[in-house]
Amino acid sequence: MKISSVDILKLKEHPEHGQTPVLVRINTDEGIYGYGEAGVSIGNYSLGSIEILKSFSRMILGRDPLQNDVIYEKLAHAFWSKGNGGVIYAAISAIDAALWDIKGKYFNKPVYELLGGKHRDKIRAYASQLQNGWKYEQFIGSPGDLEFLKHAVQSAVDEGYDCVKIDFLAKHLDGSRIDFYEGRNHLSLKTLREVDQKLDAVKQIIDGKAELILENHCITTAHTAIQFAKVAEDYGPMLLEEPADPQDIHDYEKLREAINIPLATGERIYTRREFLPYLEKNLLDVLQPDLGNCGGITEGRKIADLAELYGVSVQTHTCNTALSVAIALHLEAAIPNFIIHEHHTSNTFKHNREDFVYDYQPVNGYFELPTLPGLGNEPTEKTLAESQVETVQ
Repeated sequence: MKISSVDILKLKEHPEHGQTPVLVRINTDEGIYGYGEAGVSIGNYSLGSIEILKSFSRMILGRDPLQNDVIYEKLAHAFWSKGNGGVIYAAISAIDAALWDIKGKYFNKPVYELLGGKHRDKIRAYASQLQNGWKYEQFIGSPGDLEFLKHAVQSAVDEGYDCVKIDFLAKHLDGSRIDFYEGRNHLSLKTLREVDQKLDAVKQIIDGKAELILENHCITTAHTAIQFAKVAEDYGPMLLEEPADPQDIHDYEKLREAINIPLATGERIYTRREFLPYLEKNLLDVLQPDLGNCGGITEGRKIADLAELYGVSVQTHTCNTALSVAIALHLEAAIPNFIIHEHHTSNTFKHNREDFVYDYQPVNGYFELPTLPGLGNEPTEKTLAESQVETVQ
């Protein structure tokens, strides 16, 4: 079996969400095909992956798609791949996932079976980014609106989620954004009081029912994250995610010494080589690689294996299409050190649920595993008809 052509698909843009998904479909001379996704669609950065995908596609034409690890190494060591992340590794990740999809279909097995089997039959999930609301059709809210936030959290808890994630620093109570320089240099007394109000409002709903993950989105640095954590510690959060820019490892060293909340990051860290210094210095409790930009399933498995050696758990960052959800579920089923799946509010949007053949959604906070061969999802005929397609052959 040989790779005969590669289709690069730019899906219909949803401007209200700021995302334009980019998929790749790898075709073979035996009629088996596989799909993958370039997972940097937030802010439409995925568009930057299109030209890279064209270049990489030419490199893999005529190769055996079952040799996915060999192809991964070839792409990961291409001239501009070394030391680069984001857009380049999103392209590599898309190709890698598509090759796993082909492999699963060829052997008539779900991908997690090819990764060594499933460690669990169900995947625990948390409701993510509730500052944006829950099950709305666009990002309309902010934690500044306490009633809006409380309604979102209550909705998730009522659906059976026993963990939620919220960015408490997205906006002030009056709806204005927290100043960029305040986030980097010093949080005002006003901001800290508002954070305490928001945390208290959430605790009233989840107390004894659900855990809380804090999400800072790198708004903070070591100093301001420590300020924030001192307010939040008494609420017993499960994790503090992205408290500082992952390029500033010294900030994580300061945070490790100063606060008593477990730390997590990873959606903007690429390959196991970039995670290794964090593990060697014991700076993270949970790694959060995005399988759409870290190097794909192949590299994601290597990251998880490396983390296990250091006693660190893994939770993939998942916020793109329904295909990205399926990809994450396969890896999370197949690794022993999985902790919890991110079910992003964007994955509840109508278009995300209708653009693909299968709509994987948790019930009572748990996903059932895909059982179809390969990844178990692909775009509908309608989605394909609305997409812009470029073919390399």
